[in-house]
Amino acid sequence: MTRKDSYKRGWHHTKTRGKETIVTCGFCGRKVPKYKTFVVYRGFSISDPSLRKELGRGRFSLSSTKIYACPGCARHRKIVKKTRRK
Repeated sequence: MTRKDSYKRGWHHTKTRGKETIVTCGFCGRKVPKYKTFVVYRGFSISDPSLRKELGRGRFSLSSTKIYACPGCARHRKIVKKTRRK
């Protein structure tokens, strides 16, 4: 479940905000300020129909994890696309 958004940098740095939180990119391991990252949700699903039928609906729960992507990885993996300014 990825979004194809353009870059939106509507964040204004002021003195009252304090220090920015730093997160680690889930793809390359680079440490980036949180406001610059893009959120990607990765989930787990069972694709084998016979196994899914055998387990039934109530037997397992599918989880999704939240991954932060740095701008470089987001461009490389086509999570976002770069827009041109006029």
